[in-house]
Amino acid sequence: MATRPVRPTTQMQTVVGLDPAVAGALRQHLAGIADSAVLSIVEEVPSYAGAWSGRMGEVIRNAVQLALGGFLTLATRLDAEAPKAPAIEGAYQLGRGEARQGRTVEALLAAYRIGARSSWHHMADVAVEAGVDAGQLARFAELVFAYIDELSAASVAGHTDELESSGRIRQRNLERLARALLTGAPADAVNAAAERAGWEPPGALTAVVLQESQVSHALTALDAATLQPDDVPGLPEGHASLLVPGTGSATARPALLRALRGTDAVVGPSTPWLEVGASHRRAVRCAALGLSGLVDTDDHLAALVLGADADARADLRARVLAPLADLRPSTAEKLTDTLRSWLLHHGRREAVAEELFVHAQTVRYRVQQLREVYGDRLEDPAFVLDATLALA
Repeated sequence: MATRPVRPTTQMQTVVGLDPAVAGALRQHLAGIADSAVLSIVEEVPSYAGAWSGRMGEVIRNAVQLALGGFLTLATRLDAEAPKAPAIEGAYQLGRGEARQGRTVEALLAAYRIGARSSWHHMADVAVEAGVDAGQLARFAELVFAYIDELSAASVAGHTDELESSGRIRQRNLERLARALLTGAPADAVNAAAERAGWEPPGALTAVVLQESQVSHALTALDAATLQPDDVPGLPEGHASLLVPGTGSATARPALLRALRGTDAVVGPSTPWLEVGASHRRAVRCAALGLSGLVDTDDHLAALVLGADADARADLRARVLAPLADLRPSTAEKLTDTLRSWLLHHGRREAVAEELFVHAQTVRYRVQQLREVYGDRLEDPAFVLDATLALA
């Protein structure tokens, strides 16, 4: 069960005892003061950008008006405790709600700080116009900021309680979702897992394999909805996986690669989100190639194809090179190098000579030897394909 907010050790003892006429003037401006405070929060705290309209803007406006109304009630009474209860409870629930929305406690406290500054600026103007003297205005300011301290403490308590009660559960649900995606669970089961985790499916997902020591750094630059599977089979020792949301657009992949710059990460292909298992399998296979730095699997497709079945490739190589088995090892090695280069350069003698650092006449002589060994097979497209794959 969630705990109630812990009250600050220093209680508010200053009571202003505002003149009812001044309090009335302030109440008349309450809605406008609240709106100005919300606008300041939306403009100055990035986490609240775009929150002026819609349900979130209404929630914030209501919270600010409740807090200011409670303050005015407190400022006109000698009882410093009773009037605070509704506002304290509202602040506590606001903290819980902000945690559910994914906002940090730092963003919440920044909103309080900026909202308090804006509210005080406008309230002070109204109070001065209503005839409050300098001494009472100073006590008024003391009470305002002590009151905000209590509200922000209540919100922090609510934020903490929400994370403690729901954070672990949601994290477990996110891990189950990631596992379902990578194990090929049915689409309806994966969608149900996403709903339980409160995770909105993106247009696409990209699997990233990287060293465990670099996960925290990478997460700071990636979408907050990135999934982090645990206990993933097949990963190289000391590595972890991330499933990064994206749109699948032409600009999304370059942006992801820029975000991962400076890490030793292997980036799989972007796939529809339900098919991210394929992206993950390719990233794992590419990681096994032992490449260093930031690796884009799209740049290593040929190596992945050739390395898909190492035993089959070894058997194919042995079959292609079988006609050279009776030659001296040194001769067989030279002819193997020549055959590979000749295939890759489509028989261009000068290009083969340049790659092997030999004279073009030497290439001509070796190719003649190959023709004597292989005969017409050098013109057979099926053999040319086998030899290219075996020797590439």
